[in-house]
Amino acid sequence: MDEIFIDVRDSDLTLSEIFRKIEEIQSEHPDLDIFLDGDMHAIRGLPRPDSDADP
Repeated sequence: MDEIFIDVRDSDLTLSEIFRKIEEIQSEHPDLDIFLDGDMHAIRGLPRPDSDADP
């Protein structure tokens, strides 16, 4: 399940603030890959692939 944390179109955050938010969210959710999705204009999180799973 993916999660949208911040819709950057609806926020007044600067680019540097967005990157700081990504770092904060990453530390709060180590089980998710947090990234800025350019298509959705949002900071999103996806579950990390299971490191024990076969490729």
